Amino acid sequence: MYDIAIIGSGPAGLSAAVYAKRAELNAIVIEKEYMGTGQIAESSRVDNYLGLYGESGFDLGEKFRRHAENVGTEFTEAEIVEILPQKESFLLKAADGQEISARAIIYAAGTTHRQLGIKGESEFLSNGISFCAVCDGAFYSEKKAAVIGGGDTALSDALYLSAIAEKVYILHRRESFRASAALQKAVKDTANIECIPNAVPTEFIGGKKLEAVKYLRDGKESCLPVDGVFLAVGRIPNSGLLKDIVCMDKNGYILADENGITSAEGIFAAGDVRTKTLRQVITAAADGANCVESARIFLSEKRS
Repeated sequence: MYDIAIIGSGPAGLSAAVYAKRAELNAIVIEKEYMGTGQIAESSRVDNYLGLYGESGFDLGEKFRRHAENVGTEFTEAEIVEILPQKESFLLKAADGQEISARAIIYAAGTTHRQLGIKGESEFLSNGISFCAVCDGAFYSEKKAAVIGGGDTALSDALYLSAIAEKVYILHRRESFRASAALQKAVKDTANIECIPNAVPTEFIGGKKLEAVKYLRDGKESCLPVDGVFLAVGRIPNSGLLKDIVCMDKNGYILADENGITSAEGIFAAGDVRTKTLRQVITAAADGANCVESARIFLSEKRS
């Protein structure tokens, strides 16, 4: 029986692991992917994590991981498929048959990439359509690539690709971007990036591989020839396991404040999976720490 089961090994989960050790709580980190560090690994450069300016997302994630390992964190690789509340604990069942019991849960399962749901998307996924510019950008050296989206991720991906590809297009369904002012200025100042606002993608076309993306703009359909497309149109919270256990908002994000306290006693939510205004590495790490403190208080009250 563990004091805390931490589901997820991104910045929120790893931060929780470190703070749990410091609080001398018996905790285990359950990760779906072996040696995972969360979606931070997809970032080419992290400029807003205090004190570690300019780190690649992969390197920063590895530092988080080593920190958790060095304090003696216990890890297990498993995909949790069911969470069963017990009288004084929780039983977590994994797809491979593992069963883990814990008095409290810190849920830091993060989010997954949202898709557009248009014709040709499933056909060309991993064959011209990608979610990760850092992972797949090298395939488009001296080629044409498009990024679909208007937030920080989309503009960061476009800037990363601009150093590799001959030409980079940004297609956004609205007139203005949601990304930070600094990223918008950087995109504007990059010669080989072209922005196409008010563009709604309708279809991906090609033969054996992607060749173009069709889109509607001001009621007219256009066809943009590209070698690759990177989707950055938001994410979906991985909260399904708690659907009937905790309260969520209409988009599936777990209702929890900075303390991570949810509507279910003993379950705490950290990182991108919870309701919050800013989803960044630094806020995820803070969530992990806060959740441990909330869990510590919860456990001490139960024992007293």
